[in-house]
Amino acid sequence: MAELVVPHFHNDAGVDVILVGAREFMCIGAKPPFDHPHVFLDMGSDNEKICGYCSTLYRYDPSLKAGAAVPAECALVLDHA
Repeated sequence: MAELVVPHFHNDAGVDVILVGAREFMCIGAKPPFDHPHVFLDMGSDNEKICGYCSTLYRYDPSLKAGAAVPAECALVLDHA
């Protein structure tokens, strides 16, 4: 059975906007150990959402896959070994 994984994104690069392919995702701020509490963000029917902790602006891009981001390094790859 496949598991549904909520995409996680971070902003180590300090960019103004991160394009994402999901409307529901987790923001972790920066990579550990400098991360903020991992918060679930839901854009609903909007195309943008700002994280209340780190003020990163996320913008939905329907051309991206759910776990993808632009810049690509802002997508956090979770190891579920």
